[in-house]
Amino acid sequence: MASTSVAETNGRGMTREEKKVIFASSLGTVFEWYDFYLYGSLAAFIGATFFSDYPEATRNIFALLAFAAGFLVRPFGALVFGRIGDLVGRKYTFLVTILIMGFSTFLVGVLPGSASWGIAAPVILIILRLLQGLALGGEYGGAATYVAEHAPDNRRGYYTSWIQTTATLGLFLSLIVILIVQNALGKEAFAAWGWRIPFLLSCLLLAISVWIRLSLSESPAFKKMKEEGKGSKAPLSEAFGQWKNAKIALIALLGLTAGQAVVWYAGQFYSLFFLQNVLKVDGQSVNIMIAIALLIGSGFFVFFGWLSDKIGRKPIIMAGLALAILTYFPLFKALTNAANPALAQAEQTVHATVTAAPGDCTFQFNPVGTAKFNNSCDIATSFLAKSSVPYTIVEGPAGQPATIKVGDATITSYDATAAGAGAAAKSAAFTHDMNLALQKAGFPLARDAAKVPDAKLDAFIAANPELGLNAATVRAGDKTVTPVADLIKAKLLTADQAGGATEMPVYTIANGGAFKMVADPSAINWPLTILILTILVIYVTMVYGPIAAILVEMFPTRIRYTGMSLPYHIGNGWFGGLLPATVFAMSAATGDIYYGLWYPIAIAAMTLVIGLIFVRETKGIDLNAIK
Repeated sequence: MASTSVAETNGRGMTREEKKVIFASSLGTVFEWYDFYLYGSLAAFIGATFFSDYPEATRNIFALLAFAAGFLVRPFGALVFGRIGDLVGRKYTFLVTILIMGFSTFLVGVLPGSASWGIAAPVILIILRLLQGLALGGEYGGAATYVAEHAPDNRRGYYTSWIQTTATLGLFLSLIVILIVQNALGKEAFAAWGWRIPFLLSCLLLAISVWIRLSLSESPAFKKMKEEGKGSKAPLSEAFGQWKNAKIALIALLGLTAGQAVVWYAGQFYSLFFLQNVLKVDGQSVNIMIAIALLIGSGFFVFFGWLSDKIGRKPIIMAGLALAILTYFPLFKALTNAANPALAQAEQTVHATVTAAPGDCTFQFNPVGTAKFNNSCDIATSFLAKSSVPYTIVEGPAGQPATIKVGDATITSYDATAAGAGAAAKSAAFTHDMNLALQKAGFPLARDAAKVPDAKLDAFIAANPELGLNAATVRAGDKTVTPVADLIKAKLLTADQAGGATEMPVYTIANGGAFKMVADPSAINWPLTILILTILVIYVTMVYGPIAAILVEMFPTRIRYTGMSLPYHIGNGWFGGLLPATVFAMSAATGDIYYGLWYPIAIAAMTLVIGLIFVRETKGIDLNAIK
């Protein structure tokens, strides 16, 4: 298909070939994002299958590698496949990326767990995960470049905006498949083996995508460049080793993709994390809410891509950044009131005070979940932050463990390192006392029933005086005689506690089990919650819808794949990928569940300023004329 001028394309519709190009590129990228999101959505089941048999240090290494594959490896994939794409061609490169992604994901679904294959199972899993990260790093740049180089100059924002829907649709598809499989199999079967089904289904998606992509031809801009002998012999050194091009990549990163990434992650991923982990809404409800918001908002990717062909890419992206900066605080506070009004009320009336020795509190930045914070202040603030309790830290006497005052209660924390073998007992007592104090203060905590073996009943009653239990009365009530072997397997009893018995009565104690913060399902304002989530998604569509068009229009054809891929994946993989951990650490350091929002706001503000000053408008530019 020959290059087409703006004048020739004014007023005409999309050709059949152009529709095929967009459909094939978008469909393949949807499947790749679907594959990628499955790992994050099903991480708990994957961890139980592949990592639970190993010591903590080994699990931490695997967690670090899985994190690296998910975020840190993506820019390296952009370099590897971007170089190949600029040397060999767009079509074949992003055909390779989807094959790598698809087969890696399918193999996760059939890979035996550590119980069968030992240490080889998690090692192979991490290799597959690394391949996923590399492939994703190469896929987006290829798809965006391929579509852009087929598009008429005056409709490039609209054409490439279909690619921009893929990440959201991939997340949406993964959530829907997981929900359907969970409901069909039930929670127990899904946890045991059903979690593999969404991975296995990717094989069908892969086959459809590859079949369509094989029928495509190379992009006209790339073919024209090759015919004229103007291709780059060293795309990496030309893109990043020459200042005139490296400067463009730096502007693209700091003036576009860094801010776009944090708005994207805050609107689609942190909002999910916030609902589930901060506001304590049950996971299934959160998935449904996010899915509905994505369904409503996804059309705006195309709308803003289309609009960028009319008024420019830059005004829309900058407006999305500005709206996020101005409204994130009120929107997330409104989300709290809508999704968990009882928690919102408690936060307005109850405030904890942590009194800690100088230097006892640290900044709890823990992106891969492997760091240990054992100081008494860290234990106290981590507990409060995870319980969504606002607090203030005040300096206390040196050498004393941190204390927490909630209402009329004062609870003393502990140093996990100094506690040694007694750390588990101290943790259990601290957790019990803190939850009881929070419940009395008005926080929405519920308490499960407890299964207590007879050998532990007296100690249980002593540790839970608030229940007002009498041992003789409990023993005279209902009980279930259970084999000791089953109790040991369920970790309700140890062999020493069994004292040689083969069977033992087990008592069910109502409201005597673990505390958990809850969002009352009947109190959730679903329409308002979904409306707020939809607004956050619309911000995402503003910054993300036109981003592909403006990135490909910043670089010449000979280094376009390489040049636009790296700043995109650094922005989204690093600035965006670190958002959840950074936000939690900032909130834990200040005792304010909203304080961490300053991270996306600050990055978005930086990008807004740099973008307004240094990013030039590229709407309607001739790709072949870029030097």
